Amino acid sequence: MSVNQTLPNSRTNPDGSAVVRVLSYNIRSMRDDEDALARVIKATDPDLVFVQEAPRFFRWRKHAARLAAKADLLVLTGGATAAGPLLLCSLRATVERTEDVLLPLSPGLPRRGFATAVVRFGAAARVGAVSCHLSLAPVERRAQAGMLLDRLAGLGTPYAIAAGDLNEEPDGAGFRLVAADLQDCWSAAPWGGEHTFPQSAPRKRIDAVFASRGVEVHACGVPSGLAGVSPRDLAAASDHLPVLAALTIPAS
Repeated sequence: MSVNQTLPNSRTNPDGSAVVRVLSYNIRSMRDDEDALARVIKATDPDLVFVQEAPRFFRWRKHAARLAAKADLLVLTGGATAAGPLLLCSLRATVERTEDVLLPLSPGLPRRGFATAVVRFGAAARVGAVSCHLSLAPVERRAQAGMLLDRLAGLGTPYAIAAGDLNEEPDGAGFRLVAADLQDCWSAAPWGGEHTFPQSAPRKRIDAVFASRGVEVHACGVPSGLAGVSPRDLAAASDHLPVLAALTIPAS
């Protein structure tokens, strides 16, 4: 599906289901052009943003709040308390609960974690959300993919979305494990661009959005060419490209 084809707008349907826009973005600790980053996020008009490599050190909460404000969003949970993953949301989301999870630490490897939340859109479209950034080490990454699925199941919601930087392509063991249990949204409804890294010459799809069975996937991909998303801003914002998905969450 071409990026020029209409991407569904967010809305709550008469049957209680909700169309939501979900963005996943590795922002490299906001070390690049913060204003360009905010413009890209804002132009995609997301309801949920799954961030990886959010600021984790000096005044990290202030940095996250500033980015959210520039993009007309709110900080939902995560950041340093999840070792980098962060969730942002629009005012459409009613937050039921949040939890930041630190994963077991392997000697010599960076700490990893999940930013998790349960949110509702309208009165009846309830969904669990997990932002993740998996390990660079293959064995640890495969184990963390299993922990991601366990965490989603433990949220106790009828539907769930996971998104993030998996640090491997779809033929990797961890990616395949997650895609066996959830819908890989790009594979379900490809739209826009496929490859997300490196931003300057993308050739790998290591960033992805996944949704549980029963969630309708309308479109998913890199929003290059979407109105308001300029190539200059994408180049200035991060070393990754973002992934945008439009999903319908059924009423429950």
